[in-house]
Amino acid sequence: MSDILDREAFELATELEADTFSAEDVMRATLELIGVANGQVNAIVSLRDPDELIAEARQADASERKGWMHGFPLAVKDLANAKGLRTTMGSPVFADQVAQNDDIMVARMRAAGAIIIGKTNTPEFGLGSNTFNPVFGATCNPYDLTRSAGGSSGGAAAAIACRMLPVADGSDMMGSLRNPAAWNNVYGFRPSWGRVPSEPVGDSFLHQLSTNGPMARSPRDVAALLDIQSGPDPRQPHGCMAEPALAGIEADVKGRRIGWLRDWGGAYAFEPGILDLVERALGRFNDIGCIVEEVPAPFDAEAIWESWTTLRSWSVTASTVALYEKSETRERLKPEAIWEIERGLALSAMDVHRASVTRSAWFKNAAELFDRYDALILPSTQVWPFPIEWRYPDRINDIEMDTYHRWMEVVVPPGLIGLPTLNMPAGFNAEGLPLGLQMFGRRGADASLLQIGHAWHSATDDFRAKPPILN
Repeated sequence: MSDILDREAFELATELEADTFSAEDVMRATLELIGVANGQVNAIVSLRDPDELIAEARQADASERKGWMHGFPLAVKDLANAKGLRTTMGSPVFADQVAQNDDIMVARMRAAGAIIIGKTNTPEFGLGSNTFNPVFGATCNPYDLTRSAGGSSGGAAAAIACRMLPVADGSDMMGSLRNPAAWNNVYGFRPSWGRVPSEPVGDSFLHQLSTNGPMARSPRDVAALLDIQSGPDPRQPHGCMAEPALAGIEADVKGRRIGWLRDWGGAYAFEPGILDLVERALGRFNDIGCIVEEVPAPFDAEAIWESWTTLRSWSVTASTVALYEKSETRERLKPEAIWEIERGLALSAMDVHRASVTRSAWFKNAAELFDRYDALILPSTQVWPFPIEWRYPDRINDIEMDTYHRWMEVVVPPGLIGLPTLNMPAGFNAEGLPLGLQMFGRRGADASLLQIGHAWHSATDDFRAKPPILN
């Protein structure tokens, strides 16, 4: 593998700007590596013609730089539109749908100089933290090809881990930028809700669970991509200007207080070894001068879960019910999508209201907690990467899961109330499988979290082991 691709993204950008090597060099190395690794992990789909991509890279070399991503190969998650490429959403219903325009986030990355080379794999409609679908198949974990890469941004995480992409976009409703990042030993960031706009389609006021965001191999790279993705869309009511993340990434974090929530007072089950590994990783916060304290459960976990499942089903139904209403498309939907839609259709307006009242109460409690702590910590997942042939785990230890996504309940507290959350690599188990921890903060504290993450990353180079398929 060319050592060009071993560089973190911002270092790569600096050397491209200095003409240490060219965009064509990067593109050739990327396509060569995709030829070696992608057949094993199935992370990048709808790959464009290599000759066209080489020509675009040459054009980038001959043109004025547009931004720090100038000449970067980028594959877009297959839930977002990139003009001229298929947007399948992992569904046979949309297997041949070709995007006529870029989504807002994609247009911003392209305007910053990125060359869109294809898409990254995702589960059907992004449902389920396991990347498989009937259009492209499953994405394997590059640290163990018999295991899942997580999801729904599993293709993005595996591609970054394999150095096939320097950075990638993803989206996160229920951990989709955090779970796959944890299982692929990279950083995934769920921004404060509203910082990165979605598309102005349908309702723009009510649904506040899902957001787009960045993924990379370092918090500095995450911050740089976040700044490109961020900014309000005047056609939508909730977006806001936010403090740039990259400019202040080098900060003294000594004295910042970190709250360790452990297993939320026993509410969350974890497979053996997860809590122990995360607790060992917490010692790195002490190394960079932060103060770590264990914090008791700040809110009723079951109330959060009930609020979440109601609002999630309501949101999923709003975006997919048209497919359910037609028999010819309903029969092509995955069972998990049908389950969400039928739950959503059974909800009353007062069911949704009560769920949002709970959400509001949890937001208030969290805000008071952040008067004492700069960030809170939970593990990013409750299980280790599981066999690739599973749809999802049906139990954790001896506890049976009552839904297809209950095994990811640990990601819900920050996601329900739109808090910025960073997955950070936490190490490996004896089998060489990666794990992560999620650090979240007050809404709007994106830059502050990334400062802590950057200091952590600078002190933890032993977590940067490459996937075995690159050795």
